[in-house]
Amino acid sequence: MLSSRMREATRAWAVLVLVFVYAPLALVVVNAFNSSKTFAFPPSGFTLRWWRTALASEGMWTALGNSVVVGLAATALALVLGTMAAFAVQRYDFFGRQAVNLLVVLPITLPGIVTGIALNATFTSALGVTLGLATVIVGHATFCIVVVFNNTQARLRRLGTSLEDASADLGASSWQTFRFVTLPMMRGALVAGAILAFALSFDEVVVTTFTAGPTVQTLPIWIFGNLFRPNQAPVINVVAAALTLIAIVPVWLTQRMGGDPAGTRV
Repeated sequence: MLSSRMREATRAWAVLVLVFVYAPLALVVVNAFNSSKTFAFPPSGFTLRWWRTALASEGMWTALGNSVVVGLAATALALVLGTMAAFAVQRYDFFGRQAVNLLVVLPITLPGIVTGIALNATFTSALGVTLGLATVIVGHATFCIVVVFNNTQARLRRLGTSLEDASADLGASSWQTFRFVTLPMMRGALVAGAILAFALSFDEVVVTTFTAGPTVQTLPIWIFGNLFRPNQAPVINVVAAALTLIAIVPVWLTQRMGGDPAGTRV
């Protein structure tokens, strides 16, 4: 009897948590079709007008393009640097190994405003670089590296070194072992890390504010800048609803790609 009650209580609590998390998101989607500009609830009518207005917004498309470029470039940098750092920390023993591990992970724990101020001061005061798309990419890469690093390191820890050792014993070079043994087993973790890094970059506001300068707008910055303008709130709601629906795809892919590779379960 107690076990049955516990299961029912657990189900009820799970439903409450899901409602708490997803009810606001559902409201955003509903309001994207709401004919009222004030978002009166329940909706006063159904319309696709705001979707047509959003699709015709040149500023939105420009900001979206900037976000995609920044996200892809920052993810590419994070994949290279994060993977190399993870292999160094997980596969080699050297002085300061734990310190390196801490320093690589540290940027994701810092408040975004601290990272933004530090990057802004470095670019403008120390290096004399004009803020633009390139500085945004570098700024986003600093915390995207952590996502790739953590994913790669966790997978390397689970894999162990037995298959790599066997490959070396059979006469394979280090490159051949990496290409034909390690990389196929790492592919899922790398893809999952890349998707998470891109999502993290695409959503970033604070660091972008300090590194973009006045000439560059990413989609989150464009949304924030237009949120309180007259007649723009319905368009912002449409963009938010579209992003909410699109976000399902990378989350699903991350879960699919982030699991244990075939043959590595202990």
